[in-house]
Amino acid sequence: MPTISTRRDDVVDVLHGVRIPDPYRWLENAKSPEVQAWMREQDHVARTWLHALPGREALAKRFGELYYVDSISPPVHRGDRFFYQRRLATKEKGIIYWREGENGEEHVLLDPNTWSKDYSSSLGVWVPSWDGTKVVYARHENNSDEATLYVIDVASGKVSTTDVIPGGKYAQPSWTPDSTGFYYEFLPSGPSIPVDERPGYCEIRFHRLGTDPKTDPLVHPATHDPTTFLAQQLSRDGRWLFVYVQRGWNENDIWYEDLHAQKPEFKLLVVGHDSTYVGQAWKDRFYILTNDGAPMSRVLRVDPAKPARADWQEVVPENPHAALQDVEIVGNHLALSYLKDAASEVELTNLDGTDLKPVKLPGIGSVYAVVGNPDEDAFYLGYSSFTTPGEVWKASASKDEESLWARVKLPVDTSRFTTEQIFYHSKDGTRVPMFLIRAKTTRPDGRVPTILYGYGGFDVSLTPDFRSSIIPWIERGGLYAIANIRGGGEYGRAWHDDGRGAHKQNVFDDFEWAAKWLESSGWTDAGHLGIAGGSNGGLLMGAAMTQTPQLFHAVVCAVPLLDMLRYQLFGSGRTWIPEYGDPAKEADFKVLDAYSPYQHVAKGTKYPALLLLSADADDRVDPMHARKFAARMQWASPTTPVLLRIQKHSGHTGADQVREAIDMSADEYAFFFRELGLKVP
Repeated sequence: MPTISTRRDDVVDVLHGVRIPDPYRWLENAKSPEVQAWMREQDHVARTWLHALPGREALAKRFGELYYVDSISPPVHRGDRFFYQRRLATKEKGIIYWREGENGEEHVLLDPNTWSKDYSSSLGVWVPSWDGTKVVYARHENNSDEATLYVIDVASGKVSTTDVIPGGKYAQPSWTPDSTGFYYEFLPSGPSIPVDERPGYCEIRFHRLGTDPKTDPLVHPATHDPTTFLAQQLSRDGRWLFVYVQRGWNENDIWYEDLHAQKPEFKLLVVGHDSTYVGQAWKDRFYILTNDGAPMSRVLRVDPAKPARADWQEVVPENPHAALQDVEIVGNHLALSYLKDAASEVELTNLDGTDLKPVKLPGIGSVYAVVGNPDEDAFYLGYSSFTTPGEVWKASASKDEESLWARVKLPVDTSRFTTEQIFYHSKDGTRVPMFLIRAKTTRPDGRVPTILYGYGGFDVSLTPDFRSSIIPWIERGGLYAIANIRGGGEYGRAWHDDGRGAHKQNVFDDFEWAAKWLESSGWTDAGHLGIAGGSNGGLLMGAAMTQTPQLFHAVVCAVPLLDMLRYQLFGSGRTWIPEYGDPAKEADFKVLDAYSPYQHVAKGTKYPALLLLSADADDRVDPMHARKFAARMQWASPTTPVLLRIQKHSGHTGADQVREAIDMSADEYAFFFRELGLKVP
């Protein structure tokens, strides 16, 4: 393994009386020519080493077979037209199509494969107007979060040169019923706006088609609080406009405006005190999904003529055994999406909460989308499981009817695989679920090559969805484990709260005890156990390998947070303070300092082999985390593989093209195959 020597500087901060050495502070400046040269060298060394691994090309070929496949999303019905995204086995990126009628002729609307020669331009959010004549969509350059909004005419395929709106990083446009304009979130930029304070400058605007976006009227001002998000939502009839002031993932306020009033003005509906609220308006009633007074969440109904909190009525009570994740209004019914032990269940009920009935699902899996309209009986479900590739089912809100609308076909016999859900106890006795995915012929022998995956944060639940990336691993006899650790939303608000802020160590403990269970149950041992995670899950990887390096042999850490004493100064960091805490506050600092992976790398420790996956255009989690951690790990453990692979023209969620996904997966799994002793044919 080639060694790379990185300059160390004598930089020391003093926070709350504690000296914090930061020898690689200079690597934070990605614009520096020295840092650029360092990045090129790191990436070259990593790719050279990875591409020479035995079986790497065979893996790339298998991933090509699995990734270049046809798939389709649940359709969106607007006017007489149906819109959907289809991935073709012959294309790098998904394409938006439309049909006149559900079974009409298919037409291409948006094809991001043609936007740039190097595929660095990608499609973000896309929203058809209610009459189906226009679509507003976001275009991302370098596959980053930054975006510009455009409007395309569906019939002609012409993109408006007038309706071009920059600042669409957070935009989720809401069309008016007459399809003449839309509300949207606008995020300004410029040298006068500090990067770490920029989220607080987000505001709500309205754009009327054909007008200069520079004159778009301000609908709701910015908060100028960088720890908040703003979001808007317009009701189907165009009467009620909701504006959300979101503080982290744990609480929010809702403001509302009656646009049919003589003098519309915003009124405060509710202030979230450690609670979240998501509203929908239909037939002049508000339906609010909330965890206020119900850790597993419930639905309350509000009469806007009597908006006081005391007058809200409960229509769907809390289910103590299943976490209510989402509510959609379809066909004058409430479609309720639950998680029970991390698997999906869907139920339909009348708007008053009566006549509850389950929606039949193909099996134990994940419903990743419920798509429909409040005034139409038909709606669509996106479904998959660990052993079932993506499917789209058409259902009826009023009748007990479901039919298969589309299915992904893969070159793999999934009947050879099996999924088992087990429960283990963490350090403090908490019962934690974990999924084990394997070939039916794979049996515990104490040395099964195993990958343990986790996330543990931001109320994100890890559910049984199909993952093409793990197929070559389990085909060759490996075990893939997914731990539903605290910090996620699998068991409602309490599960999330127990893994954030001052309780973040619970996340790392849950993951550690998952590894211990895999060993004590006879599946594997430390020499054959690898771990993987990205983003907040990358923080989990850094904490796991610095706290208990003896438990693992290999680590893949993607687009991670790792310097938790400076994370709030970069990217979207300040918006995560409700999740992690603020290093400027002494109590929060003590928590963060106790686990921040970058600060806990110790010279001479025997660490697992490490592959860091970074992205050069990541404007969500700054790549400085990966750079600084790689340098410190290479210094601390020079004889251990420590690789920093940097994806070009790539944002936080990847490069958005199949060939790049194949290349990255081949590198990642070739690394795991080598380190954990699994043979590639």
